[in-house]
Amino acid sequence: MPKEKNIEIVASSPDEFASILTMDALDFLAGLQHEFGERRETLLRKRVTRQESINAGDRPDFLAETTSVRETDWKVEEPPADMQKLRLEITGPVDRKMIINALNSGADCFMADFEDANSPTWENNIHGQINLRDTVAGSITFASPNGKQYRLNDDPATLLVRPRGWHLHEQHALLEGQPVSASLFDFGLYLFHNAHALLQKNTRPYFYLPKLENHLEARLWNDVFIWAQNALTLPRGTIRATVLIENILAAFEMDEILFELREHSIGLNAGRWDYIFSAIRTLRNWPQVVFPDRSQITMTVPFMHAYTELMVKTCHRRGTHAIGGMSAFIPNRRDTEVTAVALENVRKDKEREAAAGFDGTWVAHPDLLPVAQRAFNKHVHNHSDQRSQLRLDVNVSADNLLDVKVPGGKITDAGLRLNINVALQYLAAWLGGMGCVPISNLMEDTATAEISRAQLWQWLHHAEAKTAEGEPITTALYQHLTDEELNKIEALASRIPGATERLALARELLDELVMQENFADFLTTIAYERLHDGTAL
Repeated sequence: MPKEKNIEIVASSPDEFASILTMDALDFLAGLQHEFGERRETLLRKRVTRQESINAGDRPDFLAETTSVRETDWKVEEPPADMQKLRLEITGPVDRKMIINALNSGADCFMADFEDANSPTWENNIHGQINLRDTVAGSITFASPNGKQYRLNDDPATLLVRPRGWHLHEQHALLEGQPVSASLFDFGLYLFHNAHALLQKNTRPYFYLPKLENHLEARLWNDVFIWAQNALTLPRGTIRATVLIENILAAFEMDEILFELREHSIGLNAGRWDYIFSAIRTLRNWPQVVFPDRSQITMTVPFMHAYTELMVKTCHRRGTHAIGGMSAFIPNRRDTEVTAVALENVRKDKEREAAAGFDGTWVAHPDLLPVAQRAFNKHVHNHSDQRSQLRLDVNVSADNLLDVKVPGGKITDAGLRLNINVALQYLAAWLGGMGCVPISNLMEDTATAEISRAQLWQWLHHAEAKTAEGEPITTALYQHLTDEELNKIEALASRIPGATERLALARELLDELVMQENFADFLTTIAYERLHDGTAL
């Protein structure tokens, strides 16, 4: 592997980080950034140009220049042996205890998340890499403060890793004075330290790729994979990845995304919460589009139904897996009533996915695995997947994908308050180093928080937006309700060290995100600056 100019680490690091941030590993990262950094920046600029055209009224459509990709017959590579059955996938942050519990949960796969379930502090990111290295080595253990010991069982789930999206950077790692791509940082460190060890264990480096907006961004990932495999003397096609279709523009290019990654693909995933957020974000300036309360935007409304139907059809036509998304409901072991509601909602959601032809699904909690298993067993039976269901009955048009009307949908006072409350609580937790947070019996992560703050911005910036109770949504109303919700949260959090300060910063951030004239594409790009400079810690 050719030597590139060294990466400079501009963060205080304990001695244990040295085993991850080795000179060889940093040389590998430098090579990735040198090779692909400028191309990434070019693609990010194209995102801005595309959004400007949509703001001006341009209507997204299937690409004319890639018609042949959509209309010709081709297949992705067959999945490896340990990726044949993906019925139950559990997700969670790269926390040591959570990794062990998820791998021991009985799920088929575990996605270790550096993205939406992770607050990207330097400590979280590097500890996460240590935890995954120890996982691959089979040596990971954890001792809780009460003395309980955690270790891997004899048959853990298959490991996948989700790096951060193309739009993010890692502020603590600089090449020629500029931050490196967070995607390349997370991917590169994990691959460098674990690829050969994984192959020795008859598995592979598996990834989830988030936030892609088009097939050119998939092509970039494919070229990254080829370069990395060559640099580490890995056989071509060693790396495999599932792409999350969580952007409404990417839904128009599912065939093309699979085509670009066809020798490295293991399918697509319906990242529903980010998809809803992306619809709000992408269509934000269209005067005729005002979304109702987020709770009313279900998987059965027209644009969500169309996108998942098209996903199953596209994946199965190309011989690969379609994986369902995450229900936000979570059980509460201290409240049987809450748990019963959560289980029933998850049952309905997973039966819908299985009936639609999905090959597997995501859950956020081990207690949800049995209900998801039963739902899929009803439809999949003894088969490992449903790839034989070609869904020839499905015909999804561009109009279907853009049919964002929500029948009977309303903006309510309760929905307005919920968005404020969730955004405040989540931002405060994220600034304190937590990336996934149970709030009101739902598991909130960056994706769901994005929906909340995006809706608040949209409702404030559309003159016709008013609550079902008839009240116009004004800055004065937003500030009044935010004051009230903040007081409620502060009363509950007053005994938690640092919580009041983080809530004050969360309020400042939320006001900025919601009241500024121009919509911020991602809250994490703004919040990260506070996380980086230590003001939240």
